Amino acid sequence: MGVDVIRFDALAFLWGKIGTDSQNLPEAHQLIPLFSMCLHVIAPGVILLAEAIVAPRNIIKYFGEVPLKGNECEVAYNASLTALLWNSIATKKTSLLHKSLEEIPPKPVDGIWVNYIRCHDDIVLGYDDDFIRAIGWSPSEHRSFLLDYYSRGLEWSPAKGLMFMYNPKNGDGRITGSAASLLGLEKALEQKDTTKINHAVSKILILHGIILSYGGIPLIYAGDEIGTLNDYSFTKDDDHKNDSRWINRPMQDWKTIENHRSQIFKGLKKMIQLRKKLSVFADTRTALIHPSPNEHIFLLNVTIEKLKFGSNQI
Repeated sequence: MGVDVIRFDALAFLWGKIGTDSQNLPEAHQLIPLFSMCLHVIAPGVILLAEAIVAPRNIIKYFGEVPLKGNECEVAYNASLTALLWNSIATKKTSLLHKSLEEIPPKPVDGIWVNYIRCHDDIVLGYDDDFIRAIGWSPSEHRSFLLDYYSRGLEWSPAKGLMFMYNPKNGDGRITGSAASLLGLEKALEQKDTTKINHAVSKILILHGIILSYGGIPLIYAGDEIGTLNDYSFTKDDDHKNDSRWINRPMQDWKTIENHRSQIFKGLKKMIQLRKKLSVFADTRTALIHPSPNEHIFLLNVTIEKLKFGSNQI
């Protein structure tokens, strides 16, 4: 039928067992290779995309571990990178980003990440508690801070988002909102503050710059390319009003998108052109993370040994 990729939804919850949280159970990792083998028989050109929005050290397992290394999914959403990028925006620090990416085992050579900053759902605060403690923070207090920053209307926060699936018993919650609104563009436009508008645009571009240069397959969510803001109309729809994720699922105005020439649109278009032009950004490359003496800077290794610029080879 022309399908290239099948999205394996919520596969971390594929197997349920009474007395457990029914998440990441060994039985799931026995079933997934069976699905994969059946798929290879029926449609050998089709691959599986793992949608496992869980803790960093668990996501990597859905590529397949010994003795099933590489026998589960060929592609996986890099939910860890997504959560870590939003953490760095809120804290203005890269310490948890560095710690987590350095400690997570490398993916198999044949596995590929899908890197994104937003999707149609919510942002899960899927951090490893041990990594949070290692940098001197309290996991529960830190998650509470992130919910405050993005979705509880802090006066000093530039973000405008909502919470999804909040659990008052343990304080866990998720974040919803368009990328532009979560990064301050909506509030800046309301305040008619040019400096804040430019700052928000810069944050939108820098996050997309990371997913375009990290290696793997970049995914840009529809509307983010023109800085689409939150859509609050869902609150008037009886079918959607109890699901805050609809705030970042607006109807697309394709005429507006087709004729758009904003700074965000131009910036993304330029970065995409550079990615296509420079082989160093090929989707098979694995990013190398380096510790930074400045906790506000993210250092990402880019090897350009075979690229030629004019008469010079770098």
